[in-house]
Amino acid sequence: MEMDKHGQPLLALLPLLLCLSVLRASAAASVTAGNPDGTELWGFVEVRPKANLFWWYYKSPQRVSTPSRPWPTVLWLQGGPGASGVGIGNFMEIGPLDVNLKPRNSTWLQKADLIFMDNPVGVGYSYVEDDSLLVTTDWQAATDATTLLKALAKELPTLQQGSPLFLVAESYGGKYAATLGVSVARAVRAGDLKLKLAGVALGDSWVSPEDFTLAYAPLLLEVSRLDDNAGDAAKK
Repeated sequence: MEMDKHGQPLLALLPLLLCLSVLRASAAASVTAGNPDGTELWGFVEVRPKANLFWWYYKSPQRVSTPSRPWPTVLWLQGGPGASGVGIGNFMEIGPLDVNLKPRNSTWLQKADLIFMDNPVGVGYSYVEDDSLLVTTDWQAATDATTLLKALAKELPTLQQGSPLFLVAESYGGKYAATLGVSVARAVRAGDLKLKLAGVALGDSWVSPEDFTLAYAPLLLEVSRLDDNAGDAAKK
């Protein structure tokens, strides 16, 4: 039987999918699998009873950490809402492999360790056992993600050793990153979370739709996509 061009990548992912089904069936609050050397790990964290977030960690092969220049860790937050960080951010944007499982020429893994997660619960591999457990606010999503980070701070030696954590997001993920930054900072100050929060970075983030919409007309006018008459009309 001839396999189409998408068949081989999907077949290559089959062992991971089987592993995920086993992990998902576990009742443990935190379940991890991955490479024996710890360079690639993934798993579920039960952030609330019957609500589980899926995460995927890559340790950079270029990692060189010194006291004066500690190697950073990036937690990538996808937008949507409802887009998979593991699927899109990882395989389509900044991870080490593309969607065809080919090494990417340019990956953020060259400059940092990477953590992707499917956020909030119900997105991607993250799941709930009852739809009533789905989040309805950005703050609920941030609280769940903070619980995941509490588990990862105990799971990943690099975070335990003080790797500075950057929360990086695009599109609607900007709201997740901002609220998660506040939640993590509070947890760190309270002594509930032991890690070094280094910063929050937002790229093309959809954080204020009203302000963004009001900015369209001046922007299009500046780049000569609208003439003066159309620009004035668009501002009304």
